[in-house]
Amino acid sequence: MGWVLLVRHAEAEIPRVGGPDEYHRPLSARGSAQAQRLLGLPRPDAVFSSPYLRAVQTVQPLADAFGLAVRTDHELREWDSGLAPKPDYARYYAESWAEPGFARPGGESLARLTERAVAVLTRLAGEFERVVVGSHGTFVARALVGFGVVGVDWELSRSMPMPAIYRVDFGGDRVTVAEVEFEAVEEAE
Repeated sequence: MGWVLLVRHAEAEIPRVGGPDEYHRPLSARGSAQAQRLLGLPRPDAVFSSPYLRAVQTVQPLADAFGLAVRTDHELREWDSGLAPKPDYARYYAESWAEPGFARPGGESLARLTERAVAVLTRLAGEFERVVVGSHGTFVARALVGFGVVGVDWELSRSMPMPAIYRVDFGGDRVTVAEVEFEAVEEAE
């Protein structure tokens, strides 16, 4: 088995009333510039993404540069917290991180998200030697938890930069994870 580069999407447009839903919210102009910076990543055999537009747009330039299609997989989607968008979401997310087995009506527990993340990433690593995956902050954080990274909590998830990149190496019975340095694009002055 090889590696998966797990990419949290670049900066997205801020959600707004009457704006695009979560599946269709695009990258901001700054996020689009950040996505171009991913062209420095190593050549993958395949590029996968959450079906959410901002995740696809983050990995699309890399896929295009190598003549690859971005394949979407519903299992790479963001966590469904069971909450409608609200300004005080952080309090509810902190509660979920404190009790990962808890699921709100219609939502997914963080424990279930962890299982989903590990399963899909392990499957992709078994199918391809080198894979780039575009996804979301909570998905990435829970994948790290599932692969045994110590110290991943709500605060890390909440403060994870956009984009953030982690290399997950699959070698036999052992999985190792390392953060990949990414110099964020500075806003034009």
